[in-house]
Amino acid sequence: GASEEVAPPVQPCFMVPRKEINVVSDMAKWKRSQAYADYMGFILTLNEGVRGKKLTCEYKVSEPIEKLVALLNTLDRWIDETPPVDQPSRFGNKAFRTWYAKLDQEAEKLVSAVIPRHLADAAPEVAVYLKESVGNSTRIDYGTGHEAAFAAFLCCLCKIGVLRVDDQMAIVFKVFNRYLEVMRKLQKTYRMEPAGSQGVWGLDDFQFLPFIWGSSQLIDHPSLEPRHFVDEKVVNENHKDFMFLECILFITEMKTGPFAEHSNQLWNISAVPSWSKVNQGLIRMYKAECLEKFPVIQHFKFGSLLPIQPVTS
Repeated sequence: GASEEVAPPVQPCFMVPRKEINVVSDMAKWKRSQAYADYMGFILTLNEGVRGKKLTCEYKVSEPIEKLVALLNTLDRWIDETPPVDQPSRFGNKAFRTWYAKLDQEAEKLVSAVIPRHLADAAPEVAVYLKESVGNSTRIDYGTGHEAAFAAFLCCLCKIGVLRVDDQMAIVFKVFNRYLEVMRKLQKTYRMEPAGSQGVWGLDDFQFLPFIWGSSQLIDHPSLEPRHFVDEKVVNENHKDFMFLECILFITEMKTGPFAEHSNQLWNISAVPSWSKVNQGLIRMYKAECLEKFPVIQHFKFGSLLPIQPVTS
């Protein structure tokens, strides 16, 4: 019979030469890749995991989850230790570069504290995603590509077995929610620019995933419907339970003027009849507007944990 191609032996260490998507023609390769399938599978698994659940409900909190929260608390503390500097331009405070340099230097050590010793070889590769998840230090901007890097960071921790199936709710409600708080603080403190923003036509200047998972939380809610999230009173009373409303609250704090004008896409979503329809629509939009848009995905890193190779399974 025809000789089958033998796959090259997998290197025992996790440090595989990384390729970046640099050319637009590689978008097709990205969509067919194991990385894309694993990433999207991870997002959708968590989407199911938080369905109909409040942020304040009871869930298991494992030791790795606690360690990830501690890591994010460290990043938060560094913001306090790195106040914005006086500069002529209002946006993009250069103190962010000082803050980022610290993360750049410490990332591997931070990741090593989260993963068990027998997986230590994975730390350099996993740390790359952590460093990519907080914004760009040259442009002092932050956007959905950086958010995707944080989700990829968590996905890698699942792939090496640090996070497990029963950590699902804690991954979203405890770790990702803490990540959002730290990112909002970064955005406020250093007045970061939105990266690759579509302006008024984007869903949000900075985030996307909390709208997906947040709408899943609200599926089959007895009284809250999509039309309610533009009601200030509803948001103020329920934001601590629902990620989606927490995002709306942050937008209204940061932007002035009528909601329909500064957040047109979200305003349109408030007319959708049910949360399950909102959730499905947002997943489609996420693929089309974030994962399949070159400016967003061009910096996505590949390695042994999230490979560019075509899907095998």
